[in-house]
Amino acid sequence: MNEQLDKAFDALKTYDWGMDPNSIKAVDDAIVATHTDAAARKELEARLIAALATEAPRAAKDAVCRALKTIGTAAAVPALAALLADDKLSHMARYALERIPGPEAGQALRESLPKVAAKLKIGVLSSLGARGEATALTAPMTALLADGDAAVAVAAAHAVGDIGSLEAAKVLLTAKAAAGSKAAIADASMNCAEHLLAAGNKGAAKITYDKVLAGAPSKLIKDAATRGLTACK
Repeated sequence: MNEQLDKAFDALKTYDWGMDPNSIKAVDDAIVATHTDAAARKELEARLIAALATEAPRAAKDAVCRALKTIGTAAAVPALAALLADDKLSHMARYALERIPGPEAGQALRESLPKVAAKLKIGVLSSLGARGEATALTAPMTALLADGDAAVAVAAAHAVGDIGSLEAAKVLLTAKAAAGSKAAIADASMNCAEHLLAAGNKGAAKITYDKVLAGAPSKLIKDAATRGLTACK
């Protein structure tokens, strides 16, 4: 296995689209093989992290990010965070960071928000929502609910809704919606209300449903909010 793995890492140096994926398959095999071997997995992670710092092609780094999605720990976060502003690699770096447990990954995503271009902010916001990253509910993120770029504002609303906490609901209740994000904030508020209702917090859910209804929502959202209010009784 070690010899095959060494060959796979050598192949990663030049691995690109159209090449035989079997040339790097030993990396995936090693992920499985090290499942119960913490030391071997730590060594594998270190080799993958080092590969991200090389001039390897995008396809190779994509493969590395996919591997770190499975075995990545806090140790991999700085290398992945360094890719978040990269147009070509940001998506796969986020893909890995979304699934790495612990606060370091969430912090890296959160801290990247002021640094990345608008189209990458949308992805970062999606990842924060996917993680349910409650610590992201600070000014850099919540200010994006009123961003001049409607796509960013909508993404921010959906992310807050996915977080779904009591604090998230409060953020949406007081949000000053951008012109193109009113419907998204109503939808996100519904998401929060459903999270709160599922958690047994009927009072907060009712306040959120009432707020949605007060905003003259679409018939679809109005009907859903009305059903939600019934469930709060």
